[in-house]
Amino acid sequence: MKALPAVPAAVLVALPCWLSAAAPALADPESGAATPSGPSYSPPFIDHTEWTQSGGLSSLRVFPTPSGRAAARAPGTSSAADAAWAEVLALSPGADTAGMRAQFICHWQFAEMAQPGKASWNLEPWRPVVDDAEMFASGCNPGGPEGPF
Repeated sequence: MKALPAVPAAVLVALPCWLSAAAPALADPESGAATPSGPSYSPPFIDHTEWTQSGGLSSLRVFPTPSGRAAARAPGTSSAADAAWAEVLALSPGADTAGMRAQFICHWQFAEMAQPGKASWNLEPWRPVVDDAEMFASGCNPGGPEGPF
């Protein structure tokens, strides 16, 4: 029998909220006002992206819009995730790798639960391609020291 990966405590705490039928209100990072989440979400999901260097390694910072954050918090938004990834690629075509897409999908599924409102979701081209269990266990950051999500 294969052992299940360790689950970060923040995800376990947020999981009941994520699984509930009613998604909570989100705070708009610019105005601070609460905005209700709804059953449908509209693009744009990504505000902008920015390539940076940390310790000599490349990182793509992805800044979701309030609509992107709301959609990411809702279960069953895989079509919105695909649309958001297409927006990332339109803004940063160099991100088009399997490993970076996997990191993005992991952030889409878990980052807003584990660290709601985190300024950016950071994707690195140097991270290894891993299976979903290892991606989740590493907090969406396999093969490196950066903090989860």
